[in-house]
Amino acid sequence: MRLALVYPPTCDPTAPYLALPMLTGFLRANGLEALPIDANLEAWDDLLAPAPLEALGGRLEQRLKELDGRRALAHAEQLEYAALARARGDAFAAPRGIAEAKAILRDEARFYDADAYASAVATIEASLRVVSATHHPLHVDFTSYRTPFGLLSMEEIERASHPDHDPFARWVDETLAPRLREAKVDVVGLSVCFPGQLQPAYAFAARLRRALPGVHLTCGGPGITQMLIRLEGQRLAHALGPFDSACVYEGEHTLLALCRALDEKRPLREVPNVVLRDKLMGARWLAGHGMEDLTALPAPDFDGLPLERYLAPALVLPYDPTRGCYWGKCTFCHYGLAEVGTAAYRERDVACVVEHLTALSAKYGTKHFYFSQDSVAPKTIVKLAQAILDAGLHIRWATDLKPEKYLTPERAELLRKAGAVACALGVESGSERVLRLIDKGAPPKVVGDVIDRLSGAGIAAEAMCFTEFPTESHEEACETLDFLAERKDKLAVYIVGEFGLTHGSLVAQTPSKFGIEETWELEGDRLGLGIFFAPTSPWKTDEERADESARLAELSSGWALRTYPWAGAVSTAHTVLYYERFGPSVFRDLAARPKRPERVLGARTFEADLAYDPFACDGALENEGAIWGTLVHEDRAVSRAAYEALAKTMPGLRRKPVRVRFDAGREPVRTGRRPSHSVNATHRAG
Repeated sequence: MRLALVYPPTCDPTAPYLALPMLTGFLRANGLEALPIDANLEAWDDLLAPAPLEALGGRLEQRLKELDGRRALAHAEQLEYAALARARGDAFAAPRGIAEAKAILRDEARFYDADAYASAVATIEASLRVVSATHHPLHVDFTSYRTPFGLLSMEEIERASHPDHDPFARWVDETLAPRLREAKVDVVGLSVCFPGQLQPAYAFAARLRRALPGVHLTCGGPGITQMLIRLEGQRLAHALGPFDSACVYEGEHTLLALCRALDEKRPLREVPNVVLRDKLMGARWLAGHGMEDLTALPAPDFDGLPLERYLAPALVLPYDPTRGCYWGKCTFCHYGLAEVGTAAYRERDVACVVEHLTALSAKYGTKHFYFSQDSVAPKTIVKLAQAILDAGLHIRWATDLKPEKYLTPERAELLRKAGAVACALGVESGSERVLRLIDKGAPPKVVGDVIDRLSGAGIAAEAMCFTEFPTESHEEACETLDFLAERKDKLAVYIVGEFGLTHGSLVAQTPSKFGIEETWELEGDRLGLGIFFAPTSPWKTDEERADESARLAELSSGWALRTYPWAGAVSTAHTVLYYERFGPSVFRDLAARPKRPERVLGARTFEADLAYDPFACDGALENEGAIWGTLVHEDRAVSRAAYEALAKTMPGLRRKPVRVRFDAGREPVRTGRRPSHSVNATHRAG
């Protein structure tokens, strides 16, 4: 029995993720031949290359020419036109700069040059905008893969999987499928850890089903599990789509049992936690264990992954000393492989952890690790730190922690001596009332003390916060911003997100306790992924939210913050490497430098004529919001037909030739010059 494990886009390409190495290590230890494929890294590396981006640039120009030839633009065409125009400068630069950008990120000297790094990141982000615009209405980056209808039903998933809409289709057909065929695999398992991987995973499976008709296709991971365990019957069968089966909850023993049953030709319905179609019930699974005994699992096995291709100058390996969350009470949280909240907390033996880390460091030639788990108990991380010191193991590591008063200055110093570079803290809010609603367990005073102690020991203290928790007032949101501002000299980086309701959170289970009048799913959402809510009464005004955004923008000017997965974001490999080289204050120090414009590699300013004014399409963006507001909050039903009916009521856009200046990484600008006689004559910018 030969099994291929595939980790699909779209995720962080700067370091390996833990799912495949953990499954690989367990299956190999039990005699199964496993072929791990980080398709996220490989597909992105293939797509973000000169020739594919050059082809997308030609596609962008051809589509602009087609739209320019129309007598008027309908609503959806206006949205596409605006996206294409905004990415036009990027499309010129990306093929010329992308190879250099990736080389910078893999080169130790240039990676740590702040200006070179900024140019590399800007070039890759310009390339992502080109990929999105040329597959409109897709938006794709390293954390998300979004289309308006892509995950409503299998029919919409299949439509979004067409090569015209799917930027990874060519890689699957030309690289992945032939590799799997050559390897003569019997089973292909797709590991879906995050929502952004769902559509690509289904698209991969649909293409592999056609290319490898005799192979058993299965899937698993948190992204799949959290969706499937809420469905039953025909909806569950529908959600299997192109897959033959799915493994829910933690997958080591379930996947092994599935492969053995296939090899021995035993009925799969006897295997616990394997979702299968059923003639009478649609689909079902035999309930089994939900969690593995972590102490019985081997170390992750990274053999077979292309470790030299990750977009970083040094290898940062993930490792799980624990699983689940030791606190497990936060009311907003639904994370990992559990029906509600988080999975139960489990730990490896500390001596075993040190043994694993020692072996992994020697085998893969790295000293950098990220302890990847929901949240490790402070007592355990301190105990592990002492064991690392006692063993004389010289590594550098980062982790996520719940701030507790147990982390005294002396214990923080112990963490630093044992190699701690950064700790990401679940701060959540600066309001005591909101923290009580969240059931966080530590008031702002304790959280602030922990930040001070970690910072004082030379460890980068990162804060993870969010606003808009149900019933949070404007004043309470400002308390969170003030909490961060008061510690501007102690915090290494931070993030302030916005609350989003998830099915498995305690808020969703008992909404009335949190000022929520009702929750609902949308009719037409056959996979049940979306959940929406209405408050009993409004918590704040739009003006107050605008004030919060302005305050946050002002606060953020004190740090050189970036989006995930770049240096300057919370809990990333790049950020950890920058801390190690420059110290915990690096992103405050970079923000204090004279401002320098980030330049996309290969960029060149040019002018061209357009038949339509792309800036006039801004009205379509507002109308798009109104359409979805109607579908979600008034009709509470969504479909392509319903959307198109509302889109037809929106005003069209008439031709108005303009001359526009384009430059990568910047918004297009009207030049004020009169357009040429034929707007299409100058469409080819290059």
